[in-house]
Amino acid sequence: MGRAKKVVLAYSGGVDTSVCIPYLKQEWGVEEVITLAADLGQGDELEPIREKALKSGASESLVADVKDNFVKNYAFGGIQANALYENRYPLGTALARPLIAKVLVETAEKYGADAIAHGCTGKGNDQVRFDVSVTALNPNLKILAPAREWGMSREETIAYGEKFGIPSPVKKSSPYSIDKNLLGRSIEAGLLEDPSFEPPEEIYEMTKAIADTPNEPEYIQIGFDGGIPTTLNGIAKKPVELIEELNQVVGNHGIGRIDMIENRLVGIKSREIYESPAMLVLIQAHRDLESLTLTADVTHYKRGIEETYSQIVYNGLWYSPLKVALDAFIQKTQERVSGTVRVKLFKGNSTIVGRSSGNSLYTPDLATYGAEDQFDHKAAEGFIYVWGLPTRIWSRQVRG
Repeated sequence: MGRAKKVVLAYSGGVDTSVCIPYLKQEWGVEEVITLAADLGQGDELEPIREKALKSGASESLVADVKDNFVKNYAFGGIQANALYENRYPLGTALARPLIAKVLVETAEKYGADAIAHGCTGKGNDQVRFDVSVTALNPNLKILAPAREWGMSREETIAYGEKFGIPSPVKKSSPYSIDKNLLGRSIEAGLLEDPSFEPPEEIYEMTKAIADTPNEPEYIQIGFDGGIPTTLNGIAKKPVELIEELNQVVGNHGIGRIDMIENRLVGIKSREIYESPAMLVLIQAHRDLESLTLTADVTHYKRGIEETYSQIVYNGLWYSPLKVALDAFIQKTQERVSGTVRVKLFKGNSTIVGRSSGNSLYTPDLATYGAEDQFDHKAAEGFIYVWGLPTRIWSRQVRG
């Protein structure tokens, strides 16, 4: 770790990032710490957080409202890619990290800082996402990670902060570690570390228990333009508004919970609980619309691209050359993915019940088995003969 005089610190207002301020100054000789809190729709009161940073020793405390940017330039890309890590997790937390890194770098460049700091530990994925993204955007900036090196327990961290006027948490700390933004919540630690332990209802905030959900189904219609969701029930919505409304509507039916054993980049398995109502239904609806508007070969090939894309985002390589190349492919596939998808929400399940598009490749007079059938059935015999020819030759050779 090289010397740094002026540092921009990714700041959440919690114990670790607050203690980072005096630690950087006292232990590592940093002269000035500027904090940056990113408003990603987590719902926190950001003014008290801003003031806490100043009281903890920050020379300047900044808050960046990046909600609109987050949805338009990060979440919507994930939807177009049908991005589900390990086919389950819609990357709500992972999608936020490259945006935070970008704002940190821009702030460092604006204020003439020579380093960026964060409060990540050495076991998680976020340290990788921040470090690699910052390096990709500005390789000249140093990266400082005090919590990865200080070796203090939580109790010792709180005690260290109290020496410098940082109050310990006044309320009993939750046994769970929770990260929240506009796209959802991730919950881990505490009793959840036992993979056989059923998550208690108290950990959920965005989704209702099935017993408390409506006893009648609700139908919603999502409109897409170029693979991007733009309308809800026929009404045009701004990006943030669309996500917020869908989170409420979908979560009300108990949809959006994920309980999974996840393979972290650092090589360990982690039990993760997620709530992501809007993203799960949007990806489900988007994928269905693609089945109507994309050719078979593009649809099938894109599935492999989607898995690679999900791993890249999860592994912190948002600004990598491969990610840029995949983006170009995905954007090309989305040109005709426009239309509407009807979804039935009921008792923890979202079911696609209808779809329509002006770019539909579904041809009724070819698909029907009725009198309107225009398919040339006689052509099938010759097709089958040619299609099966390699198999017949192989069979004769093997069976004699």
